[in-house]
Amino acid sequence: MCLGVPMQVKTIENEMAVCEIDGVQREASLMMIDNVQVGDYVLIHAGFAIEKIDDDEAQLTLKALREVLDMGLAPE
Repeated sequence: MCLGVPMQVKTIENEMAVCEIDGVQREASLMMIDNVQVGDYVLIHAGFAIEKIDDDEAQLTLKALREVLDMGLAPE
């Protein structure tokens, strides 16, 4: 199963971004998408930003992920 997690871009240097969600930061490659700016939301999968998404979509996806985690339905 693949899961892309929405994260907000905090810094960009060359083709690498530091992205954050809920206080957790991860480094991700931006080589697969263009025109990413600090403050944008991107879907992160396996260390790569795979898609740029708008703020509303990011918040809806994060809400759904948090609900699943709160119900204890997350895969182990």
